[in-house]
Amino acid sequence: MEKGNATQNLSQTILLLEQKKTEELQSLQQQYLVVYESVKPLNLVKSALNKMTTSPDLKHNILNTVIGLSTGYISKKLLLGSTHNPIKRILGTVLQFAVTNLVARRNNN
Repeated sequence: MEKGNATQNLSQTILLLEQKKTEELQSLQQQYLVVYESVKPLNLVKSALNKMTTSPDLKHNILNTVIGLSTGYISKKLLLGSTHNPIKRILGTVLQFAVTNLVARRNNN
């Protein structure tokens, strides 16, 4: 009688382990699909852009940079206009760089 009971217990344990194996295999396959989708280049780019657009610090920094660049460019055009003299062009670029940095720094505070 013990032999029959032990055989039944062993059979039930085998069935339970096979069911567990099937469930774990399905779970592993689902995990694989999730990982496979997440590492596609398009999805990586989408994820990076989503993180960048939702970051308030990045938005603030981009806005400050755009304001600084446009202010520097406008000041260069107002003071020098469009000149063909290479020295004036170099001075204009230096002026534009200085104004851009000044405005960007003041906006960060």
